[in-house]
Amino acid sequence: MTSRGSTMPDETLPESNTTATDGPTAENTPDPFAVLQTLQRENGELKDRLLRTLAESENLRRRTDKEVADAKLYGVSSFARDMLSFADNLRRTVENIPDELRKSADPAVKTLISGIEVTERDFISRLARHGAKKMEPLGSKFDPNLHEALYEVPDESLPNGTVVKVVEDGYTIGERMLRPAKVGISRGGAKTAG
Repeated sequence: MTSRGSTMPDETLPESNTTATDGPTAENTPDPFAVLQTLQRENGELKDRLLRTLAESENLRRRTDKEVADAKLYGVSSFARDMLSFADNLRRTVENIPDELRKSADPAVKTLISGIEVTERDFISRLARHGAKKMEPLGSKFDPNLHEALYEVPDESLPNGTVVKVVEDGYTIGERMLRPAKVGISRGGAKTAG
């Protein structure tokens, strides 16, 4: 008979059925430092890829913004270039009215002449609002990037290569040439510096 508080014999205890494959062992447990290094390397690679992707996105945004701005500014270039002949014709109309006719004309003709002048000024200001600006080359040094020389004028009083006559106005749009100014330049004086 067993007394209270005594334990049961070993035969009655259930046997443990654990084997070597049921739990982690030193042979198949990964090294925690190797795992950490692998995770840190992968994290660094992902961070690098993320930063590169963000940089590419920012560059693409900047390029797109520049292209949109250029399209807004220079998109009207062809149209503006075509309209310059209209501005030239208005200028020629006003310039070819003789002074005698202006002075002796009846009020209706004077009103017509002033209407043409107002139309020309308004048209030029509308071109300027869209970026097309008239150049003022008279008296400046000849620049083949801005001017087209049509003839030379012998003039010893001016430096060689000075614009002395503007035959057709030149225009720029933004930083680009819309149409070079057709000019006459001086010949025979001292060369201009520069």
